[in-house]
This record gives sequence, structure tokens and C-alpha cells, in this order.
Amino acid sequence: PVNRSERAGWVMAILLLGGMAGCANLDPRRPSPVPMAGPVDLQRFSGDWYLIAHIPTDRDRQAHNAVENYLLEADGSVAMTYTNRLGGFDGTPKRMTPTGYPVEGSGNALWGIRFLIPGLSLPWPFRFEYRIAYLAPDYSEMVVARSRLDFLWLFARRPQMSDADLARHAERMAAWGYDVSKLERVPQRWPSAPGGG
Repeated sequence: PVNRSERAGWVMAILLLGGMAGCANLDPRRPSPVPMAGPVDLQRFSGDWYLIAHIPTDRDRQAHNAVENYLLEADGSVAMTYTNRLGGFDGTPKRMTPTGYPVEGSGNALWGIRFLIPGLSLPWPFRFEYRIAYLAPDYSEMVVARSRLDFLWLFARRPQMSDADLARHAERMAAWGYDVSKLERVPQRWPSAPGGG
């Protein structure tokens, strides 16, 4: 259940994002400062990804134990489940379940993401750009970015990443035009997860 104040917060956040949706780059032929990794095998891509670092949205600041799960559906869409705890490892649990729609001609590297209206279970009429800008050949690490160079997400199959590897990714992101001084590490602590932490 979503209480009234939380629903209002979600509505405001998504409306603010919606203001940017009209400028979303969902045409794979349009120029973008951010590359597309491709082709992406969505079956292999599916599963859990730990959020290592990000340039967060207002709804995502102070996230701990953030994980994104992808599940390829029969119709070609991707069911997404994002969970975290805000403010600490025992903080308020948060969950979002948008749907990703890979764009034809993008090699599955460019998606339009659609969220549900909080409390109504109805989809918003617009989709947000979700660009898989980097994907390791072994599908162990990936970066999701946007042509507007605003938000940014670095994921890995394991919950921990060395400072050297994070710096390597930050150098790549800076080359795309991102202000990587805004990049924040996401605390991860999963004693039973691959790689510990």
C-alpha cells in the first residue's frame, strides 16, 4: 500500500521526469553523446544486477543494497524490479516495478521505460530513455546512461567493485560528457551474495 504523502512524492518525481520525457532520445538513429552497447542478449542479460554507483534521482539518494532484476517476457518486454533501502542497511525499503521496451533497431541496447502511476496501477503515457551504454563481454558489468547526461547507473553481478575498476568506468563516463564528480558509490552488504561484501 502507498500512503498519501508517498503517493504525492512519487507523482511529483515522475511528473518532473515526465517533463524530460518529451526530449527522450528513443530513436537509435539519432545522435547521442552516449554510445549503445550491442547487441544485447536479453536472456543472458536477465537476472540480478547490483547497483555499484550512480548519479541518483531525487527518489534514490542514500540508497543502500540497491538491486535491479530484469526478466525477459514472452512479448519481448522486460519486467524490471528495483529494490533498495533508503538511509541505511536497515532503512526504509523501496521497490519500483517499471517495464522496459527494447527499441527496434537498437540491438536491445536502447529501451523505453514505462512506470505505473503510484496507487493506481495504470501506466504513464510516456517512456523514459534507458540506454545500455556499456556491457562487459561476459555480462559481469554494465552501465545504463541517458543522452541528457543527467542520471547514470553502474551495475555489476557482484555487490562489490574495486576503486580501480570504478575509476576505469568513471573515466569512460567522463568521456561521454558526464560530470563524474556527481557519481556516488552505493553501499552494498550481502554476506551470502557472490563476492560477499
